[in-house]
Amino acid sequence: MATYLVTGGAGFIGSSLCEKLIENEENKIIVIDNFCDFYDVKIKEDNIKELKQKDNFKLYRNDIRDKDALIKIFKENKIDIVIHLAAMAGVRPSIENPILYQEVNCLGTQNILEVMKEFKVNNLVMASSSSVYGNCKKIPFREDMIVDYPISPYAATKKANEVMTHVYHKLLGMNVIMLRLFTVYGPKQRPDLAINKFTKLMLNNEEIPMYGDGTTSRDYTYIDDIVDGIMKASEYCIRNDNVYEILNLGNSYPITLKEMIDTIVKVLNIKPKIKELPMQPGDVERTYADISKAKKMIAYEPKVPFQEGIKKFVEWYKDYNK
Repeated sequence: MATYLVTGGAGFIGSSLCEKLIENEENKIIVIDNFCDFYDVKIKEDNIKELKQKDNFKLYRNDIRDKDALIKIFKENKIDIVIHLAAMAGVRPSIENPILYQEVNCLGTQNILEVMKEFKVNNLVMASSSSVYGNCKKIPFREDMIVDYPISPYAATKKANEVMTHVYHKLLGMNVIMLRLFTVYGPKQRPDLAINKFTKLMLNNEEIPMYGDGTTSRDYTYIDDIVDGIMKASEYCIRNDNVYEILNLGNSYPITLKEMIDTIVKVLNIKPKIKELPMQPGDVERTYADISKAKKMIAYEPKVPFQEGIKKFVEWYKDYNK
């Protein structure tokens, strides 16, 4: 069917995507991941343990900042499409170490683009972020809004990626779809993210840090819906020519921080200890995706309601941490 190169393929979203892609035995899946220690590397190893047993799966333990390693990978494989998910993630850590975020997210991405150019690989689907919207006042967030005012280095690198990929599209005719992902959650979610962290703290009878008054909101999107959107965007990219598109992949149903905590409380049936703290620098007030463009263009249709998604996450969490 197709040979997919997935960068960051051992991470939360990447490994979930690979599991779905590999169901079609005609697909070949090549993963690049540097297994960085941003969180426990064992989690990433667990994510790909079963994938490594498949004949149509290949893993390269490399860093996208290493252009020579990328050239070697492209020489060894005839790649149809790159799904570029590798990045330093997280708003707050980017404020602590902006240079690292610049190197990985911007230089690393340009390395990918340059090697794609050299080997004439013409299809790219890449993860951008809802963070690029910053504190836009108008809601829901539409792809044609001006997003020139990010409020974290992480968001700035994602905006820069959108601009740079457009350059390669215009100069080389490269097909590019940039996906602005809205707060992805579900089984295998990174341990530093709120739903995972809060579940752990509640089960350990520890305090939950609640930044602000609980009214900030996020457009939480279940992992299966995100994977479905990435796959549909990839199919669109392969089938069409002269593509450059930015698409929101969200649930289009914001949940407040207080509602999120209450939902986890209800599923766990635990009384939480909440510690109220001031808002953190770089945190946006709300995210809310207008997904009408993705619905029309790639038939994207999120299906998992928040409460159901939290139940599925908690089931996975308890099983994984037995």
